[in-house]
Amino acid sequence: MDKEILVQYCEMREEIKDIRRRKEQLEKQIRNLGIVSDSVKGTRSDGTYGSIRITGYPTPEHYRKKAAIERLQKVLDIKETELLELMTQAEEYIESIPKSEVRTMFRLYYIDGLPWWKVAQSMNRMFPKRRVKFTEDSCWQRNKRFFGEI
Repeated sequence: MDKEILVQYCEMREEIKDIRRRKEQLEKQIRNLGIVSDSVKGTRSDGTYGSIRITGYPTPEHYRKKAAIERLQKVLDIKETELLELMTQAEEYIESIPKSEVRTMFRLYYIDGLPWWKVAQSMNRMFPKRRVKFTEDSCWQRNKRFFGEI
C-alpha cells in the first residue's frame, strides 16, 4: 500500500463530483422541459386546408432523460461504495505513518482535499508554537521526501 491508494482516492472523489454534476444537469433539463409546439400543413377540422398548430409535452425526451438519471444514480451508488472502501484503506495507511505531523498533513491533503497552501495554514494553526512555520512548499516537500524514502 503506497501513495497510489491516496491518489486513487482523490481521483475517485473528483469522479463522483462529476457524476453528481451530470445528474443534476439532467434533472435541471427535465425541469425546464415545457410544452413544445409545431405547425404542420393539413386539413383542419372545418375541412379547409392550411397550417395547423400542434402542441404537447415531449414525452420521449422526458423518459430518455429519466432513464439516464437512473443509470447515473446506479453508477453513483457503486462509486460511492468503492470510495468508502478506498477511504478506509487510505485512512489505515495514513494511521500507519509514525510521525504525527506527517499524518495530519496527509489527512488534510489527501482525505480532506485541501490544496498545499491551505494545508500549511491549517498546520500553522494546529502547531502555533513551532519555531519554523509551515509553508506550501515545505508541506509539499515533506510529502515528496516521505514517498521518496519508501
